[in-house]
Amino acid sequence: MVATSHPLASAAGLEILSQGGNAVDAALAASAVQCVVEPLMTGIGGDCFVLYAPKDGPVQALNGSGRAPSGATLEAMRAADLTAEIPRTSPHAVTIPGAVSAWCLLHETHGSIPMERLFARAISYATEGYPVTPRLAQDWAGTADLLRGDPGAADLFLPGGAAPEPGAMHSQPLLGDRLRDIAAKGAGAFYEGKVAASMAGYLKGIGGTHTEEDFFAGKDQAFWSDPISADYRGVEVFECPPNGQGLCALMILRILEGFDMGADTPLADRIHLHAEATKLAYHHRDALIADAATSAGLAEELLSQRSIDTLRARINPARALTPALWSEPEHEDTIYISVVDADGNAVSFINSLFHGFGSCRVDPATGIAFHSRGNSFRMIEDHPNVIAPNKRPLHTIIPGIARRNGRTWMSFGVMGGDYQAAGQAALLSAMLDRGLDPQTAMDEPRSFAFKGELQIEPGIPSEVRADLENRGHVLVVAETPIGGSQAIEIDASTGVLRGGSDNRKDGMAIGF
Repeated sequence: MVATSHPLASAAGLEILSQGGNAVDAALAASAVQCVVEPLMTGIGGDCFVLYAPKDGPVQALNGSGRAPSGATLEAMRAADLTAEIPRTSPHAVTIPGAVSAWCLLHETHGSIPMERLFARAISYATEGYPVTPRLAQDWAGTADLLRGDPGAADLFLPGGAAPEPGAMHSQPLLGDRLRDIAAKGAGAFYEGKVAASMAGYLKGIGGTHTEEDFFAGKDQAFWSDPISADYRGVEVFECPPNGQGLCALMILRILEGFDMGADTPLADRIHLHAEATKLAYHHRDALIADAATSAGLAEELLSQRSIDTLRARINPARALTPALWSEPEHEDTIYISVVDADGNAVSFINSLFHGFGSCRVDPATGIAFHSRGNSFRMIEDHPNVIAPNKRPLHTIIPGIARRNGRTWMSFGVMGGDYQAAGQAALLSAMLDRGLDPQTAMDEPRSFAFKGELQIEPGIPSEVRADLENRGHVLVVAETPIGGSQAIEIDASTGVLRGGSDNRKDGMAIGF
């Protein structure tokens, strides 16, 4: 089974599985297609995180996040008049993309089908065109003004001067060339030679500190590590370690485990408890999570029983916590892929440009759209996440794996930037506390405590809204859907797969 946020990506993954490919092969094929057909959300100029769960053996975490250029010092940012934060459209928001490094390492370690076959559909869509889906068209139009600020971005993504309408055909022939080169030559086709020189020259030309040497060093920047995990209702939940925010999702779950979140608990109580746990976990995320080199021992400390008991005791079931706990830039867009193959191997895979169209910067010579992950760096000296040469920033993209009795129970992920950690906790609680299937759990109206407000989707009843306001929550009805998700659940007794794909996106779960 394959579950992604775009039907063409799901179809590409399913095709690879039907040809005998494994979960890694299918995930790479699907991701390559999404880099073409969902350019707002993802691309080869972005980053990637993966959890690989073999049927027999330990879960493995792959970190494909990019590092800041060697010249990206706090002093250099201040010299560029950047003191509060790094704007998403600034060249300094572009760290050396890690996705291609991660793809190639993942394929080298676990792939079984040549990349030329895996990328065939993506290359075809890039060169011959693909139809723009309705949700993508809506988000695309909302980013048009930023795209106009960069000639390469405007030329590629605003054909005729405007964002494409739903059903319009769009193509990216230069991206097709890049995928063809990567399939034939590996990571060197991106991080070395003319392509790397062009990217470095373009970024330096708009004020960046990037060099060809920075790109060359990025070729091997992806790396495998042990995941972190925590138990929730008898299920072990795995996340990538920092610099990702997976630790935040585990903290929310550990805090919530001390409360009754079952079907008999009123909806207002469940939303309130989830909001309060989210505030506590995100406060620690923003203060502490950064590059793995500065986060040693952090997961063990924050997930310890002592820490969780202390945080849980701060929750008042009748009142909302009042402190304003957020000072981070808002994080937005990404894509998620879940695959389970015939042998029971599972892949949980996220590739992202961060914001919609990332930095809205495109190198016109290569067609590569750059992400904006450096926007997450802090501009505060001595902060764990302060920008520094060759450093990885805090990341919001977090694939998830859950195992029961040592066997993979579910591969899952939630899109939506900051919401991802809170969304994972809500999805797992709905399934484990109330027995919902993946699709029903995804379809429920969502809430998200963020920046001193409690965002809610319109489907939450008026009486529940009134109850939450009486507890002190400042409610804001979300103008756009909160997040998106995909999941594949494995029935241990029968081997049957049960998938879900969020109705807030254009995607689908499909298997055979």
